[in-house]
Amino acid sequence: MTAPLDPAHLPPFGFDNSYARLGEAFYTRLTPEPVRAPRLIAYNAPLAERLGLPTGLGAPELAPLWAGNHVPKGAAALAMVYAGHQFGGFSPRLGDGRAWLMGEVIAPDGARFDIQLKGSGPTPYSRRGDGRAALGPVLREFLISEAMAALELPTTRSLAAVTTGETVYRETAQPGAVLTRIAASHIRVGSFEYFAARGEHDHVRALAEHAIARHDPDLEGTPDRFIAFLDRVVARQADLVARWLGIGFIHGVMNTDNCAISGETIDYGPCAFMDGFHPARVFSSIDHQGRYAYGNQARMAFWNLARLAEALLPLLGPDPQAALARAQARVERFADLFQAAWLKVLRAKLGLGALAEVTPAQDMALAQEFLDLLGAREADFTNSFAALFDLASGRAGADSLEQQIGASADLTDWLARWQDRRALVRAEDRGAALETMRAANPVVIARNHRVDAALKAAERGDYTLFERLRQILASPHALASADAEFAKPPEPEEAILATFCGT
Repeated sequence: MTAPLDPAHLPPFGFDNSYARLGEAFYTRLTPEPVRAPRLIAYNAPLAERLGLPTGLGAPELAPLWAGNHVPKGAAALAMVYAGHQFGGFSPRLGDGRAWLMGEVIAPDGARFDIQLKGSGPTPYSRRGDGRAALGPVLREFLISEAMAALELPTTRSLAAVTTGETVYRETAQPGAVLTRIAASHIRVGSFEYFAARGEHDHVRALAEHAIARHDPDLEGTPDRFIAFLDRVVARQADLVARWLGIGFIHGVMNTDNCAISGETIDYGPCAFMDGFHPARVFSSIDHQGRYAYGNQARMAFWNLARLAEALLPLLGPDPQAALARAQARVERFADLFQAAWLKVLRAKLGLGALAEVTPAQDMALAQEFLDLLGAREADFTNSFAALFDLASGRAGADSLEQQIGASADLTDWLARWQDRRALVRAEDRGAALETMRAANPVVIARNHRVDAALKAAERGDYTLFERLRQILASPHALASADAEFAKPPEPEEAILATFCGT
C-alpha cells in the first residue's frame, strides 16, 4: 500500500465545495479506503490544464492521488444520495455506490467542475457491492467519454485511469481500477426524486436553488425560477438526445439516475455506437424489452423529464392543479424542441442548412427517406454518412455510397432530389454548409469491437491498442491511411451485440 503523503507536498487545488454546503441530508461523508498498489494507466493532461489543476506532478504523485489514497487539502470526500426510476421501476434510495466526490474546482475561466472517483470503494449506498470497479469498464468509459468530447457532444470527461493492484470479482477475477470523472455536476433527475418521494420539499427547494445557481445563474432570485429551470433542463435534454441520434449513439441505461440536469451524457456502461443502422437497435444486455433502443431515446428522455416535473411540483405554486398544468406545458415542449434539434442535426448531416423556401417538413421527409434507405439494408450508419459527405465534397462518386447502401433506383432517385435541394443553398453559403456537413459526419467512432479488443489487451497488461484507439478517437474527422481499419465495421464474427454495466 502506498505510504501516506503529507498534504503539504501536494500543490493547492483550489476546492470550493458548494454541494457539500447543502448539508448531510444530501450525502454521506467518507474516509476514502486506500488501494494496495496504484499505477497510472492514462492521464488527460489537456483536461487537467483546462481545469486549472496543479502541474508538474509525475506518475508517482498522480497514481495515488487519482486512486484516492492521497486526498488533497480541501477535498470534500462524500458520496451523493439519490433515487431513480430504473427501467421504469422506482428505487427510492440509490446513491453513489462505488464513487465519491473529491470536490469541486473552479477552472481559470470561472466554470465549476466536479472531480469524482469511480471504483474507489464501498459507501453506504453500495447495496451489498464491493464499491470497486474493474479495469475494463474504467477504460471503456475513458475511451467513449473522450470520444464524445472530441465529437463536441455534452459529456462528462475522463481525467485519469489508475489500476489498484487489487482483484475484483464479477463473473471472473479481474484487475481493479479507478476512474477520475469530471462533470459540470453530478446532480440527476433522481437527486430530486429522492427528496420528493420522502416528502422533504424543503430539500427539493434547496437542491433546486443550488442547481440553478450552478447551471442557470441568470435565473437566481427570479420569481418563476423553478419553472424556468425545468424549461432549461427540458431544452438541454432535447438537444442532447438529438445529438446522440446524429452520431448513432445508444445510451443503454437512460434511467432517471443517469439523466443529468446539466445536459451532459453521464454513465458509459452498456452504451454503444451503432454499426448497421436500425431504429430498434439495442446493445444493453439488460434491456430485454428495447426500452432504451436507439429510436426510443427521445421518448424516454421525455418520460424522465416528466419525473423531474413531478418532483418539482411543490415549488411551482400553492395550487396543485395549476402547478401540474404549468409543469405539463413545459415538459410537453420537449416534442417540438426535440424535433427542431433533430432537424438541425439532420440538415447538418445532409449538408443542407435552413432555407426560407423549404419547409421543415420537406427537409425532414428527405432526411427520413435516407434513413429508410439505410435501415432497409442495415447499412453502416457512420460510413454511409461519411460517403455522402465525400460525394458532396467531390472526393468520391456515387459508387462509394452505393458500396455502403447498395445500388438501387430508390437511391438514385433520392440522390437526385438531394442534389436539387443542395443546389438551392446560396453560392456564398455552400462552403459553410459543406464544412458543417463535414463536422456532423465523423469518419471514425468508438466501435464496439475495437473498444472490446483494446480492453481485452489491457486486461492482459498490453495498453498499446488502448493508446492507439485513444489517439485515433481524439480526431474523429481525420484518419491516416495506416489507421483505415478503424473505420471498418465489424465482420460478422467480430460483432459485439451486447454490452454490460460493468458494476
